[in-house]
Amino acid sequence: MDEQDLPAERFERYRPRMRAVAYRALGSTGEAEDAVQEAWLRLSRSGADEVENLGGRLTTVVARVSLDMLRSRATRRQDPGEAHRTETAAGPAADEATGPARQAVLADSVGLALLVVLDTLAPAERLAFVLHDMFAVPYDEIAPVVERTPAATRQLADRARRRVRGVPGLPETDVARQREAVEAFLAAARGGDFGTLLALLDPEAELSTDAAAALAGAGPAHGAAAVAEAFVGRAEAAQPALIGGTAGLVWAPGGTPRVVFGFTIRDGRVVAIELLADAERIGRLDLELLAD
Repeated sequence: MDEQDLPAERFERYRPRMRAVAYRALGSTGEAEDAVQEAWLRLSRSGADEVENLGGRLTTVVARVSLDMLRSRATRRQDPGEAHRTETAAGPAADEATGPARQAVLADSVGLALLVVLDTLAPAERLAFVLHDMFAVPYDEIAPVVERTPAATRQLADRARRRVRGVPGLPETDVARQREAVEAFLAAARGGDFGTLLALLDPEAELSTDAAAALAGAGPAHGAAAVAEAFVGRAEAAQPALIGGTAGLVWAPGGTPRVVFGFTIRDGRVVAIELLADAERIGRLDLELLAD
């Protein structure tokens, strides 16, 4: 790699966010990895060492690559959700890059129902919604990517937002509302308030774990009472965090993340919690610890 190339270590720092953007835009882990790789190639050829805001530039480039892929997909008239459904249905022996465990990491807040709705949007609408509502990218930065004015870009996102919110039962995508639910759950768990935990949980709430968390003694649970019982009086050391841009919790003794709690929120209630303790998988996540 010559001096004009993008240093691999700088790129790797931003890979989790780029992968998250591409996955939400495309709905396929395989295509998301392809988009990230193409973004790296484009940036390394353009002399990215001189870019002041490399994270923002990489997000813009991977968004453009994703938009090109969405448009190509629409032209070919392929089923946009097929790749995602195939990956999700892969069995335990699936390749690590696209298997269920990896899929769960990438899809921390983007359930299949939401992906199905996103697949009905025009490419520019989908990208505007994903970038603005899921990653807080300003409209004036999205506008050049979708080749619209900022005002027209806002309209694209508004149309997408109405479509998404018009479908019942979809996971919450607003980060502020996610955080409100997660932090209320944490306060109730720490305070041993079983009744409040029950009220915050969907009656059919699910607690799931990866293999590492299971080995540490964490077990799955189904139903609000069982999930509340698993957390009541616990989670004292957990702290709020953004996990790939969505609200969750992290146990990070000494500042090193050891356990990640991924939440799925629907209608203000917690419908699923996933515990991840595998160090390698946690290392792939884009984590931001928040003030408690």
